[in-house]
Amino acid sequence: MGLRLLLLLSALLLSACAQLDGRSLKPGISVAADVSRRMGQPAMRWEEPDGHQQWVYPTGPMGYHTWMVYLAPDYRLLRLENALEPRHFARIRPGMTPEQVLRILGPSVPAWTTYYEARDELVWEWRYCDDWAEPARFYVLFDRSRQTVRSTMSQTETLALPFNRFRDFCSR
Repeated sequence: MGLRLLLLLSALLLSACAQLDGRSLKPGISVAADVSRRMGQPAMRWEEPDGHQQWVYPTGPMGYHTWMVYLAPDYRLLRLENALEPRHFARIRPGMTPEQVLRILGPSVPAWTTYYEARDELVWEWRYCDDWAEPARFYVLFDRSRQTVRSTMSQTETLALPFNRFRDFCSR
């Protein structure tokens, strides 16, 4: 009985992870209902005054992707992209608000959010797959009193988590 339950739970967990991969969705053809069927309910969503929508599907803490889904006013899929890539990290600039960061990267892992009292600094953290197929962490450091980005940094998990002696590999 215990083995059957373990296998069932494993299958459910794997199927839940697979749902967040929207690569089978087709821009211009797929619609919001297709996205919802394939990926479930988004963790966050924004609607623009002109009717365009942005839906967010994070896979953290152990996943390497935050899928951003962009929909036209007629609910057709415009594009789907992984926000946790260096080209998106480069868009984060000093002075940006937390809301602006969320719109670019999606939510960070809440358990990894850290406050450094001596610097009055709040740090958000995301896990991603770097250009060399190595798990890495990207950090946004906020000036807490001003509620704006102070700086960013990133490093591989090998450096971020020195107790991990094994090098892992990942893929985008």
